[in-house]
Amino acid sequence: MPKASELKKGMVVKINNNYYSVHSIDVRSPSSRGANTLYKVRFSQLPGGGKDEETFIGGDLLKEVLLERRNCSYLYREDDTFTFMDSEDYNQYLLNSAAIEAQLPYLQDGMENIQAMMIDGEVLTIQMPSSVVLTIAECVPGMKAASATGRTKPAILSNGLEVQVPEYIKEGEKVKVNTETGKFMERA
Repeated sequence: MPKASELKKGMVVKINNNYYSVHSIDVRSPSSRGANTLYKVRFSQLPGGGKDEETFIGGDLLKEVLLERRNCSYLYREDDTFTFMDSEDYNQYLLNSAAIEAQLPYLQDGMENIQAMMIDGEVLTIQMPSSVVLTIAECVPGMKAASATGRTKPAILSNGLEVQVPEYIKEGEKVKVNTETGKFMERA
Protein backbone atom coordinates (compact mmCIF):
# COMPACT_ATOMS: atom_id res chain seq x y z
CA MET A 1 0.00 0.00 0.00
CA PRO A 2 1.73 3.17 -1.15
CA LYS A 3 1.71 6.36 0.86
CA ALA A 4 0.36 9.53 -0.76
CA SER A 5 3.96 10.80 -0.94
CA GLU A 6 4.90 7.77 -3.10
CA LEU A 7 2.18 8.23 -5.75
CA LYS A 8 3.32 8.63 -9.35
CA LYS A 9 1.51 9.61 -12.52
CA GLY A 10 -0.15 6.59 -14.11
CA MET A 11 -0.49 4.53 -10.91
CA VAL A 12 -3.90 2.95 -10.39
CA VAL A 13 -5.44 3.00 -6.90
CA LYS A 14 -8.74 1.88 -5.41
CA ILE A 15 -10.78 4.46 -3.48
CA ASN A 16 -14.33 3.71 -2.24
CA ASN A 17 -14.54 0.58 -4.45
CA ASN A 18 -13.72 2.60 -7.60
CA TYR A 19 -10.53 2.42 -9.65
CA TYR A 20 -8.65 5.66 -10.32
CA SER A 21 -5.58 6.46 -12.38
CA VAL A 22 -3.31 9.22 -11.06
CA HIS A 23 -3.40 12.07 -13.58
CA SER A 24 -1.31 14.72 -11.79
CA ILE A 25 0.08 15.52 -8.35
CA ASP A 26 0.49 18.98 -6.84
CA VAL A 27 2.72 19.07 -3.75
CA ARG A 28 2.16 21.87 -1.25
CA SER A 29 4.44 22.47 1.71
CA PRO A 30 2.81 24.72 4.31
CA SER A 31 5.12 27.32 5.80
CA SER A 32 4.12 26.84 9.42
CA ARG A 33 6.16 24.54 11.60
CA GLY A 34 4.75 21.14 12.23
CA ALA A 35 2.35 21.37 9.31
CA ASN A 36 2.12 18.34 7.04
CA THR A 37 2.98 18.39 3.36
CA LEU A 38 -0.23 18.17 1.32
CA TYR A 39 -0.60 16.18 -1.90
CA LYS A 40 -3.42 17.37 -4.14
CA VAL A 41 -4.02 14.49 -6.56
CA ARG A 42 -6.14 14.61 -9.72
CA PHE A 43 -7.57 11.25 -10.73
CA SER A 44 -9.31 9.83 -13.78
CA GLN A 45 -11.89 7.17 -12.95
CA LEU A 46 -11.46 3.80 -14.67
CA PRO A 47 -13.38 2.82 -16.70
CA GLY A 48 -15.43 5.81 -17.72
CA GLY A 49 -12.97 8.65 -17.43
CA GLY A 50 -14.73 10.68 -14.74
CA LYS A 51 -12.51 13.20 -12.94
CA ASP A 52 -11.89 13.39 -9.20
CA GLU A 53 -9.59 15.42 -7.00
CA GLU A 54 -8.46 14.51 -3.49
CA THR A 55 -6.03 16.05 -1.01
CA PHE A 56 -3.89 13.73 1.12
CA ILE A 57 -1.27 14.09 3.84
CA GLY A 58 2.08 12.46 3.00
CA GLY A 59 1.51 9.48 5.33
CA ASP A 60 -2.00 8.59 4.10
CA LEU A 61 -2.13 5.04 2.77
CA LEU A 62 -3.86 4.19 -0.51
CA LYS A 63 -4.65 0.79 -1.93
CA GLU A 64 -2.65 0.21 -5.11
CA VAL A 65 -4.20 -2.04 -7.72
CA LEU A 66 -2.01 -4.51 -9.54
CA LEU A 67 -2.94 -4.52 -13.19
CA GLU A 68 -2.39 -7.19 -15.76
CA ARG A 69 -0.78 -5.62 -18.83
CA ARG A 70 -1.36 -7.14 -22.24
CA ASN A 71 0.38 -6.06 -25.44
CA CYS A 72 -2.18 -5.14 -28.10
CA SER A 73 -2.72 -3.19 -31.30
CA TYR A 74 -5.40 -0.72 -32.35
CA LEU A 75 -7.74 -2.07 -35.04
CA TYR A 76 -10.61 0.34 -35.74
CA ARG A 77 -13.21 2.76 -34.43
CA GLU A 78 -16.97 2.26 -34.71
CA ASP A 79 -19.02 5.23 -33.47
CA ASP A 80 -17.80 5.80 -29.88
CA THR A 81 -16.20 2.34 -29.48
CA PHE A 82 -12.54 1.56 -30.14
CA THR A 83 -11.41 -1.99 -30.85
CA PHE A 84 -8.01 -3.35 -29.81
CA MET A 85 -6.58 -6.83 -30.44
CA ASP A 86 -4.35 -8.78 -28.05
CA SER A 87 -1.03 -9.55 -29.74
CA GLU A 88 -0.68 -12.98 -28.08
CA ASP A 89 -4.11 -14.65 -28.06
CA TYR A 90 -5.91 -12.37 -30.58
CA ASN A 91 -8.79 -11.52 -28.21
CA GLN A 92 -10.49 -8.23 -28.99
CA TYR A 93 -11.10 -5.54 -26.38
CA LEU A 94 -13.69 -2.80 -26.75
CA LEU A 95 -13.30 0.57 -25.03
CA ASN A 96 -15.43 3.69 -25.23
CA SER A 97 -13.82 7.08 -25.86
CA ALA A 98 -14.36 8.24 -22.26
CA ALA A 99 -12.02 5.49 -20.97
CA ILE A 100 -9.18 6.55 -23.28
CA GLU A 101 -9.84 10.27 -23.67
CA ALA A 102 -6.22 11.33 -23.00
CA GLN A 103 -4.81 8.83 -25.52
CA LEU A 104 -7.21 9.58 -28.40
CA PRO A 105 -5.11 12.25 -30.17
CA TYR A 106 -2.26 9.77 -30.61
CA LEU A 107 -4.16 6.69 -31.84
CA GLN A 108 -3.41 5.72 -35.44
CA ASP A 109 -4.83 2.86 -37.52
CA GLY A 110 -2.76 -0.30 -37.08
CA MET A 111 -0.77 1.14 -34.15
CA GLU A 112 1.07 -1.52 -32.16
CA ASN A 113 2.86 -1.72 -28.80
CA ILE A 114 -0.15 -0.44 -26.85
CA GLN A 115 -0.60 -1.85 -23.34
CA ALA A 116 -4.12 -2.90 -22.33
CA MET A 117 -4.46 -2.50 -18.55
CA MET A 118 -6.78 -5.17 -17.14
CA ILE A 119 -8.30 -6.23 -13.83
CA ASP A 120 -10.06 -9.60 -13.62
CA GLY A 121 -10.19 -9.91 -17.42
CA GLU A 122 -11.79 -6.49 -17.90
CA VAL A 123 -9.86 -3.80 -19.77
CA LEU A 124 -9.95 -0.52 -17.85
CA THR A 125 -7.78 1.64 -20.11
CA ILE A 126 -4.75 1.57 -22.40
CA GLN A 127 -1.23 2.89 -22.09
CA MET A 128 0.33 4.34 -25.22
CA PRO A 129 3.96 3.95 -26.26
CA SER A 130 6.11 6.77 -24.82
CA SER A 131 6.32 8.46 -28.23
CA VAL A 132 4.62 8.40 -31.63
CA VAL A 133 5.70 9.56 -35.08
CA LEU A 134 3.33 12.05 -36.74
CA THR A 135 3.45 14.20 -39.87
CA ILE A 136 3.38 18.00 -39.84
CA ALA A 137 0.13 18.91 -41.63
CA GLU A 138 0.62 22.67 -41.62
CA CYS A 139 3.03 25.24 -40.25
CA VAL A 140 4.73 28.48 -41.17
CA PRO A 141 7.41 27.79 -43.83
CA GLY A 142 10.82 26.85 -42.47
CA MET A 143 13.52 29.48 -42.39
CA LYS A 144 16.79 28.75 -44.22
CA ALA A 145 18.85 30.67 -41.68
CA ALA A 146 17.12 29.02 -38.71
CA SER A 147 19.53 27.41 -36.32
CA ALA A 148 18.98 24.76 -33.73
CA THR A 149 18.35 27.37 -31.05
CA GLY A 150 15.39 27.34 -28.73
CA ARG A 151 13.11 29.40 -30.99
CA THR A 152 9.91 27.59 -31.91
CA LYS A 153 6.80 27.99 -34.01
CA PRO A 154 3.34 26.37 -33.81
CA ALA A 155 2.63 23.40 -36.07
CA ILE A 156 -0.53 21.34 -36.62
CA LEU A 157 0.05 17.60 -36.85
CA SER A 158 -1.80 15.04 -38.97
CA ASN A 159 -3.95 14.14 -35.93
CA GLY A 160 -5.04 17.79 -35.43
CA LEU A 161 -2.85 18.32 -32.36
CA GLU A 162 -0.93 21.60 -32.19
CA VAL A 163 2.66 21.49 -30.90
CA GLN A 164 5.61 23.85 -30.77
CA VAL A 165 8.41 22.78 -33.13
CA PRO A 166 11.83 24.30 -33.94
CA GLU A 167 11.88 26.96 -36.69
CA TYR A 168 13.73 24.72 -39.17
CA ILE A 169 10.92 22.08 -39.34
CA LYS A 170 8.91 22.16 -42.59
CA GLU A 171 5.42 21.05 -43.57
CA GLY A 172 5.29 17.35 -44.51
CA GLU A 173 8.15 16.30 -42.22
CA LYS A 174 7.72 13.50 -39.71
CA VAL A 175 8.34 14.31 -36.06
CA LYS A 176 8.40 12.31 -32.83
CA VAL A 177 5.97 13.51 -30.14
CA ASN A 178 5.97 12.52 -26.45
CA THR A 179 2.54 10.98 -25.66
CA GLU A 180 2.67 11.95 -21.96
CA THR A 181 3.48 15.64 -22.41
CA GLY A 182 2.30 16.22 -25.99
CA LYS A 183 5.59 17.96 -26.81
CA PHE A 184 7.92 17.73 -29.79
CA MET A 185 10.93 15.48 -29.19
CA GLU A 186 12.86 15.24 -32.47
CA ARG A 187 12.67 14.68 -36.21
CA ALA A 188 11.74 11.14 -37.16
